[in-house]
Amino acid sequence: MLRVLLGINGLAMLAALVQAPDVGSWSGRYMELAAVVEPLLLIGLGLLSLLRDVLWRLPLRLAQAGVLALAGGLAAALFLYARSLVLADTDTVLRAALLAMASAGLLLAYFELRSRAFSPAQAEARLAALNARIRPHFLFNSLNAVLSLIRARPQQAEAALESLSDLFRAAMRDPCELVSLADEIALAKQYLELENLRLGERLAVDWQIGAVAMDLPIPPLMLQPLLENAVYHGIEPSPEGGTVRIAIDQRDDELRIAIANPTAGQVQHAAGNQIALANIRERLALYYDLEARLETEISDHRYEVRIILPCQRRTPLR
Repeated sequence: MLRVLLGINGLAMLAALVQAPDVGSWSGRYMELAAVVEPLLLIGLGLLSLLRDVLWRLPLRLAQAGVLALAGGLAAALFLYARSLVLADTDTVLRAALLAMASAGLLLAYFELRSRAFSPAQAEARLAALNARIRPHFLFNSLNAVLSLIRARPQQAEAALESLSDLFRAAMRDPCELVSLADEIALAKQYLELENLRLGERLAVDWQIGAVAMDLPIPPLMLQPLLENAVYHGIEPSPEGGTVRIAIDQRDDELRIAIANPTAGQVQHAAGNQIALANIRERLALYYDLEARLETEISDHRYEVRIILPCQRRTPLR
């Protein structure tokens, strides 16, 4: 929707530049065009949202033809109403319909070219590369935790190796295969248990899980790298340790995940997180485009990362 809004308004600005007698009157002409374009655009987007499921089930070209017909029909209806009020003539009605269809056609062509540029094969390869960056971090830390237990507590070391096996299996999973929220939480708890073996009482964990559908599909390895950062930058530097808080809830059609940890006033904390945050932000863009976002909040004694995902049941890349 954002790209449609920007695209149509960009075309309106170009049209205003062409029609304006001079550059000084460009903004005034654009405002006149916007008074006509914006209501038409918003009504069109609303109807497309209502017809989304129907259009998805149609063949591509037929669905595109439906979008063009909708754009042209709305423009014609708007200007026919204007003609009934003696504000437009017949030629204006036909020209408005053709311009609306041409604008919609340009945007459809742009979206088709963009979808080809971000083909599933390329997205899968990119996701595999991004996941590969994550694996060495938590596997190295987990192996160190297990090694410290082998002699002193062999039974715990064995249990830790089983957890490590599960973590390794998750890291090797197909990057385009979504996992359930329940599986991702279970994997995060296994990772925190491994870290707890290494840090002991210095690491406290506070899970706050609201009324969330545990079968919601989400990208794999969303929680673990953020928890690793929380432990590495928030707990390890502090002799007394601290609490990592994980809050998960669902608001309307959005799944919200927040991970907070103490910072003890460390200024370099934010810089140390940038690689993992950039990694996850890029993965979210590949999975959800503009529908998901990652936010951070920094204070003197707390660092929080929030991920907002759409609650959708379909696989984004396939």
